[in-house]
Amino acid sequence: MKEIKERNIAFRLAYLGTAYHGWQYQNNAITVQQVLQQAIGKATGCQVSLSGVGRTDAGVHARIYVANARMATSIPLDKLPLAISAYLPPDISVSRAVEVPWDFDARFQCQKKEYTYLIHNSRVRDPFYHNRAYFCPSRLDYDAMAEAAPYFEGKQDFAAVRSEGTPVRSTVRTMYYCRTEKEGDLISIRVCADGFLYNMARAISGTLLYCGLHKIEPRQIPEILASRDRERAGPTAPACGLYMTALTYGMEELDGRA
Repeated sequence: MKEIKERNIAFRLAYLGTAYHGWQYQNNAITVQQVLQQAIGKATGCQVSLSGVGRTDAGVHARIYVANARMATSIPLDKLPLAISAYLPPDISVSRAVEVPWDFDARFQCQKKEYTYLIHNSRVRDPFYHNRAYFCPSRLDYDAMAEAAPYFEGKQDFAAVRSEGTPVRSTVRTMYYCRTEKEGDLISIRVCADGFLYNMARAISGTLLYCGLHKIEPRQIPEILASRDRERAGPTAPACGLYMTALTYGMEELDGRA
C-alpha cells in the first residue's frame, strides 16, 4: 500500500461563536478548536492539533477564520471541506482546504486582521439580531462616532484599550483603518491592524459607543491613548457584536474578506 504523505493543510472556516467559549481549546469548556479537531478526526482518522489565527473570546463570531495542521489524508483537498463539515454542527462550516508550506502557521503568518463590531441602535429589539449584534436603545450620535474613529489609526500605543491577559512585549500596534458605517438602525465599526491586544477591538468599540453617547468627546481620543490608562477609555463592548471579517496572508487561496 502506498504511504500517504503528511502535509501542512490550512482550512478556511466560519462560525457563530454564541455556543462556544472562544476558539482556543479548554479542558472545562466547549470551544471551536475542540469541535473542529474532533470533526477532522472522524472524517480523516487523523488526530490533529490546529493552530488558529487568533484567540476569539467566548461569544465572538468569525465570518472568516484560518487554522492549519499537519496531517496525512488521502481525501482530495477539494473534497476535504465537505467531508469534515459532515461531522460539524450547523454553526461551524469549513469552506476551503489548501496545502501550505511546511513552516506555515496560521497565527504567525497573518499580516493583517479585520474585526467588525455591530450595534443595533433602536428603541425596539430585533430578535434576528439576538446574539448577533449589541442592542443599544439609547440614541447614538453617529456623527460623533465617525469623527472619533480616525483617531485610532496609525502606529500607536493601545494600552488604554486592552484588558489584562497574556503578557505581551509591546502594546504598540499599527491600525490601518478604523471606520464606521450606518445602514438603518445598524451601526458597524471596522478595525484593521497588524495585530490586536486582548479585548482591543471590543474596547475601541466601547469607546466609540461612549462617543456616541456623549460620555467621551472625539477630540479626547488622542489624550486617552497617550495616557495608557484603561480607566479613561470606554467599556469593553459585549462579545455578541464582534466578528472577525477579513484576513491577509499574502496568499490568494487564504486571503479574503467575508
